Amino acid sequence: MILVVTGATGFLGEHLCAELVRRGHTVRALARTRSDHLADLGCEIHRGDVLSAADLDQVMPGAAAVFHLAGMVSRDPADVSRMMRLHVEGTRAVFEAMARHQIRRVILASTSGTIAVSQDDEILDEDHGTTEQLVAGWPYYTSKIYQERLAFDLGATLGLEVVAVNPSLLLGPGDRRLSSTGDVLRFLRGQIPTVPAGGINFVDVRDVAAATATALDRGRAGERYLLGGPNWTMKEFFGRLARIAKVRGPWLTLPSRVQRWGAAAVEGVYRWRGKEPPVDRISAEMSEHYWWFDSGKAARELGFEARDPALTLHDTVKYLRQDLGTDL
Repeated sequence: MILVVTGATGFLGEHLCAELVRRGHTVRALARTRSDHLADLGCEIHRGDVLSAADLDQVMPGAAAVFHLAGMVSRDPADVSRMMRLHVEGTRAVFEAMARHQIRRVILASTSGTIAVSQDDEILDEDHGTTEQLVAGWPYYTSKIYQERLAFDLGATLGLEVVAVNPSLLLGPGDRRLSSTGDVLRFLRGQIPTVPAGGINFVDVRDVAAATATALDRGRAGERYLLGGPNWTMKEFFGRLARIAKVRGPWLTLPSRVQRWGAAAVEGVYRWRGKEPPVDRISAEMSEHYWWFDSGKAARELGFEARDPALTLHDTVKYLRQDLGTDL
């Protein structure tokens, strides 16, 4: 079966392509940059952009389905326009190209942050509804909410079968761009000074790749599937990560107002100097919320199963230290 994967050179994209090839599919990978890893897997690599109708028309002919993963992860408010254009208009372009080439099935990679974020320590599920008001100041999650909304609405208009997978924080090996594991790297470098008050959910990218591939056949059109691992407080997460990495983690706790003010001040100084800040206001706000949820629906319908989180943390730390060659 010929399958198109957009955003194929991303963290999840490379793992998904490997999983699809392992299952015997022919993968056409659409990406803006070349990937030796995808070439070694035997993928058909097409250099292009999801915002280009011409590029999309090169990869769509004869395909049975599309995995739409193309996206951008940023907490910088200056990137809001780019993210909105890529996530919303890019999705529109992909869906319209699918309609032109009579491809009906699409698996959309979204995020748990469109559904499962709370100010309280409650465990949510797909019935919770979107988190639009809560994440209004966080550009990435706002753009993903609009992307999902467009995908389901436009998919219905064009007669497409749209299935969304909504993973939590992706960890594990292979994050070459540090798009998802950057916070772990900052932790290992001692750049996270305090313990936030919220709760985290994370999941192994390899388990998400397997569930996303399974969604091609078993996912129900019009449905979202939350994919996650443990629901831990930030204190527990930092404690376990510190033990696995054999480093000293942060221990100081601060009032919310002080923590946010400090993060905003550090961010302002670094961005004024044209540098990436080790902490920022949005990250501080996010870390005081709870990202807890139940993946029971994905377990029942997709056979999703998250591996031991200690193994995920171990492999993440090993990759950052050894395989990626970062200075830790």
